[in-house]
Amino acid sequence: MTNTIRRAFAALLTLTCLGALSAQAATGVQGPVPQAFQNRLMVGLFEEAGQNWMRDSAVPWDARYRYFTKGWADNWGYGAHDGSWAASFFTETKAQGYVPVVTYYQLFGEAGGGEGETLAKLKNASTMRSYFEDVKLLLQRAKTFGGPVIVHVEPDAVGILQSQTASNPNAYAAIAASGMPELAGLPNTVAGWSLAFLQLRKAVGANNVVLGLHISAWASGKDIAFNSLTDPLQPEVDTVVNFLKPLGLGTNVTGATYDVLVGDPLDRDADFYRLTQGADHTWDMSDTASLTSRSYNRYAEWLRLWNQTTGKRWVLWQIPLGNFNHLNINNSGGARQGYKDNRTEYFFGASGDAHRRKFANVGVVALMFGAGAGGQSSYQNDQGTDGQPYLKQRAGVFLNAGGLLLPAAGTTLPPPGGGGSTDGGTVDAGTPPVDAGTDGGVDGGTRPDAGTDAGTGTSDAGTPADTSKYGFESSTQGWSASGAALSAVSTTTAKAYAGARSLAVPFNGTSGKGTVAVANAAVYSGKTVTFRFWLPTGSKITGVQPYALEGAAANWRWTGNWIAVGSLQAGAWNNITVKLPAGSTSPLYQLGVEFQTTGTWKGTAYLDAVIW
Repeated sequence: MTNTIRRAFAALLTLTCLGALSAQAATGVQGPVPQAFQNRLMVGLFEEAGQNWMRDSAVPWDARYRYFTKGWADNWGYGAHDGSWAASFFTETKAQGYVPVVTYYQLFGEAGGGEGETLAKLKNASTMRSYFEDVKLLLQRAKTFGGPVIVHVEPDAVGILQSQTASNPNAYAAIAASGMPELAGLPNTVAGWSLAFLQLRKAVGANNVVLGLHISAWASGKDIAFNSLTDPLQPEVDTVVNFLKPLGLGTNVTGATYDVLVGDPLDRDADFYRLTQGADHTWDMSDTASLTSRSYNRYAEWLRLWNQTTGKRWVLWQIPLGNFNHLNINNSGGARQGYKDNRTEYFFGASGDAHRRKFANVGVVALMFGAGAGGQSSYQNDQGTDGQPYLKQRAGVFLNAGGLLLPAAGTTLPPPGGGGSTDGGTVDAGTPPVDAGTDGGVDGGTRPDAGTDAGTGTSDAGTPADTSKYGFESSTQGWSASGAALSAVSTTTAKAYAGARSLAVPFNGTSGKGTVAVANAAVYSGKTVTFRFWLPTGSKITGVQPYALEGAAANWRWTGNWIAVGSLQAGAWNNITVKLPAGSTSPLYQLGVEFQTTGTWKGTAYLDAVIW
């Protein structure tokens, strides 16, 4: 092929992809956001059980992930085969304020070989019986735990199976033949292996578990991220989607599909590959990079096509931690040790706001950072040129300011400074719109004094009675606290917006997140819920989010809006509101307020006079 033809071919591909981007502007991102993500761009880290770097970092991280390899069920021989190790990881992670994320990586550790024997293991009924008994045990422990758990199913396994079966989802696997009663109705095929995770979740009743299906960028037989750069992307996406539809991306006998897709941008720092293998794995950060180049733009377009084709959102997992200040040496714990990369800089550097929005618009709901092997860069010693821990400092600013709300299905976020309120109230870095007291914002911290409460008809002008939906006059009315930052709530006479009492929300000095909420609030479609919130003077509260969470009938839809504390009045009652969407279901699964704190502040905030 001549250079002239190559250039023409590349130009044609670029124009084709740019046309697809124009289509995105018209159609917007596709698919619901599972409730575990709370409609915000989640940022999480890998951390071993029992470690506390994340807790002590004073950053309100969203999630904490850990590999569950063969042997997890009995703590690798140090406990009973009852899954109690998983239960401990879940409760420890929640106590620190994070959502637990399980990278379930057991298949390759089963007897009978490694990755090359993946299909052979699926054909072994005894292996499948013991394997899925452990999966069931995990789901039982997750159900008992009760809080959200994200389970990332077997990284690279379906990509390997697509190769080993020559893209035949009906290749034999001993699933019903395993003898597990719960799997009796599934086909004895590779598709049945993947469906077993969905079936066991249903059988156990672990509705709090989000299941993520791993999508390898090379699964079609072409590595679209690093090598096959001039190949059109949609045919490669279609090749893998067609294989995966019977595996749980499409309609199937379980009645459910996988909740999210999971991708790994790279499993080692880019310069590790350059120095040890002579391979170029660095992506061009330029926002004008060609879609036929080794670039973030190409990877984002691949994610977008997957989102548009499947209607599923994305978790980006095991993102390398290197930056350009690393020393390009094996990391043994010294400052700046590890290899260079640019992925943390892309998402949290000078253009991080724009890049986070770009990736949210193609379906990304979470960024999970972690080293894929020993010797790689780490968040514990990743000093930038300013001498500060790179990810901790920059992600900390982003998260402490409230983060980024995700675009609703059919919409996209505007660019930075493009008018956050036009996309459903989405704002970055914790600068919510203030609307002087109208629905969906805050009222500048002033208590209404005209005798009525914003036209709702609830009297509050000096009357002793409190006729709110939740006034906390005699009890907590079923409200409770969760999260590392909060202790148990109680009713108190220390403050009152209306009547004589309010709900005391005590902060215990732990940095992180906390939530106060009530179940089964009978809020009807389209209503605006108003909470009266007393913000203590001198607190370390950095953001509050009034929210409503619907149940399974509404696909666990989350509605909420983060409000930066800087827009509220300290030492006073503030109105904070959340407006339910048209068609919302009643009663709600949960109605509440989420808080973010930093530092070691101890004190009490108050809620009162919740109305709609």
